[in-house]
Amino acid sequence: MLAEPHRNAMVIAVSSKGEALGFAEAAIRHDYVNGCDTSPVLFLEGIYVIPDMRRRGIARALCSSVEQWGTSHGCVEFASDTAIDNIDAQTLHRALGFDETERVVFYRKRS
Repeated sequence: MLAEPHRNAMVIAVSSKGEALGFAEAAIRHDYVNGCDTSPVLFLEGIYVIPDMRRRGIARALCSSVEQWGTSHGCVEFASDTAIDNIDAQTLHRALGFDETERVVFYRKRS
């Protein structure tokens, strides 16, 4: 991430005492992103808020900061993904304004 600051961003939420409360990391993707129509696309690679600080707007503030960064780099779409069984993450995404675009099942075959 540090080697490509024009492509990657990390935002950290800290308390007034300097304690880390959460983070979000994002990347600008130029390849196809499921459910998106444009390129480049801002992609939320990860987000985490410590359990005691959840439901206080921290995730929203982190995503807002990341989204502003993406917009300043020419992105008009903001995408993300999560596991099909991660209901908590799906709820968070909807609360943050993301719309579900599709569901995918991946397969693998060993040769």
